[in-house]
Amino acid sequence: MASGSQLTFLVASHEPAWLRAMEQVLERDGARVEVVLTGEAALAAMMRPDTPDIALLDGRLPGVEGGQILAAVRAEDSGQRFPIVVFSDSVSDPWRDRLAEGVIDDLLPMTIDPEFLRIRLEMALREQKRTRELEALRLGALQNQRNDRLTGAYNREAMLTMLFRETDRVQRMNTSLCMILFDIDDFGHWNSRLGTEACDQFLVDVVTRVSRLLRSYDVLGRVGKDEFLAGLPGCSSVNAVLLAERIRMEVFGAPFRAAGKAIRLSACFGVASSQGRSPVVVLREAEEALRVAREAGPESIQCAGDCPEAHQPVAFLSPTSGEDLLAW
Repeated sequence: MASGSQLTFLVASHEPAWLRAMEQVLERDGARVEVVLTGEAALAAMMRPDTPDIALLDGRLPGVEGGQILAAVRAEDSGQRFPIVVFSDSVSDPWRDRLAEGVIDDLLPMTIDPEFLRIRLEMALREQKRTRELEALRLGALQNQRNDRLTGAYNREAMLTMLFRETDRVQRMNTSLCMILFDIDDFGHWNSRLGTEACDQFLVDVVTRVSRLLRSYDVLGRVGKDEFLAGLPGCSSVNAVLLAERIRMEVFGAPFRAAGKAIRLSACFGVASSQGRSPVVVLREAEEALRVAREAGPESIQCAGDCPEAHQPVAFLSPTSGEDLLAW
């Protein structure tokens, strides 16, 4: 077998002679062999967090039926899929079907020649490695399609897709959905004064700080250079405005760091309620509310439609706070 880190093989059978033959072949190649004698023990070993690198199952294993073992293991597959090889002297239609469906990775005779066994196991392991690499590439490509490369937040297209899906739920269940659109005040000034690298880090820090205030089912996206959108399922207009105030005070009230200095950033906010309408329409309302907030001045919060008024903007931090804060 291929050299490298020690592989762990799970071998499951109640036949002593077959188990000894498997152990001799595998241990000769430096593999670690774990032996179990029943279907229940095999299922438990395959469902542990520390799964084997490959499982070799006797098709006549007593206890839990082989098909039930495979169904349970593949149902719990969470990206750590490992090859499963079944040994059987009778190649029945059910085993052929499971091989064709990819439930098992190989079907071999009980009396297989040791050298041929090594070749087939190497093939199974190589194929599994290739499958994992392809899956990692697929997931990476999918993430690049959905996420902003700089901050890791969702991009505009992904946000609209999720908001359309959430709007369907709002319409079916008559629940609430709000959006908070905000952008950093005078970001162009900071970009010209501190440079792109520092300002890129500001954007990353904003996403990190805001994410801490959101619930697990809220969504956050970067929809412009320094503009962000939060989608809040089940959130009323009152609570959305309160969250905007929390973001204003807790995210932007604390200084950001760049070149060893403390930088005071601020943001304006536009809040809009879905009421079951198209996310595109609601986003336009949030954009208009944000425009009005910008005209009102830094740290303003504006709510579209019949929404509660936000509190007056918090005061800018100053050097008396104990931080050497840059301002302009």
